[in-house]
Amino acid sequence: MGENKTEHATFAGGCFWCMVKPFDQLPGIVKVVSGYTGGFAENPSYEEVCSDTTGHYEAVQITFEPEVFPYEELVKVFWQQVDPTDAGGQFYDRGHSYKQAVFYHNEEQKMIAEAYRKELEESSRFSKPIVTEILPAKTFYPAEDYHQDYYKKNPKRYLAYQEGSGRASFIRKHWGEQSGK
Repeated sequence: MGENKTEHATFAGGCFWCMVKPFDQLPGIVKVVSGYTGGFAENPSYEEVCSDTTGHYEAVQITFEPEVFPYEELVKVFWQQVDPTDAGGQFYDRGHSYKQAVFYHNEEQKMIAEAYRKELEESSRFSKPIVTEILPAKTFYPAEDYHQDYYKKNPKRYLAYQEGSGRASFIRKHWGEQSGK
């Protein structure tokens, strides 16, 4: 038997530290890389991206096996990690680099992301309009090593950040206890 085909999914959901763990533990996920995308500068550093001068978003790029874990399911997991009504960042983190977006790699991903956004809009789950952008994928630059797998390297700081930023309580309120773990 040959290896399963893989694809990429790229999501910006505020601080990329908080966007790795929810995907990392799913079946069919080959790897999750923290990085920067959507901007105009080449090979930006963390400091440059945080200064909001490069146009980049903090994001994760997921290599996955669609036969094992389809893109539709990844999109649902993404939306359960963010406040899709916040156009100015995510939770404690403010500014362009912390905005949320789905970066699609093909027309099928675009259609799936748009359909799920519409479903969420019509669900009345959120009291404010959904502002999550759905954008074409651009060059993805992996972040510095110390940002990779942050939740594994710094579990106590990761959990404190999840709670302190307001992300964990928002997820529990809108999606229940099991989301975002």
